[in-house]
Amino acid sequence: MNNADEAMVQRNIELSAEFSRYLFEHPEIEAALPKGAEIVFLPDFDVDLCAYNSQLGREMEARGERVVSVLVGPLREKIISRIESIAVQV
Repeated sequence: MNNADEAMVQRNIELSAEFSRYLFEHPEIEAALPKGAEIVFLPDFDVDLCAYNSQLGREMEARGERVVSVLVGPLREKIISRIESIAVQV
């Protein structure tokens, strides 16, 4: 795997994690996904990743695999924690 492919894989891993969090809050989306289908993310905010994943999806379909495309809109700012403030008492 070359460096460009590795970068795309890393971006897909990050997007998969975001998608998992989204599904946790929106279980109706998960229910709509066909069982056993391969998910291909088509992010509108990342043209290169969208093109890369579109090609992967076409290759999987050519092998007879069931593919579901998930069109992903913009991402919100990354938040590490939802806590607004804390106080530490020792």
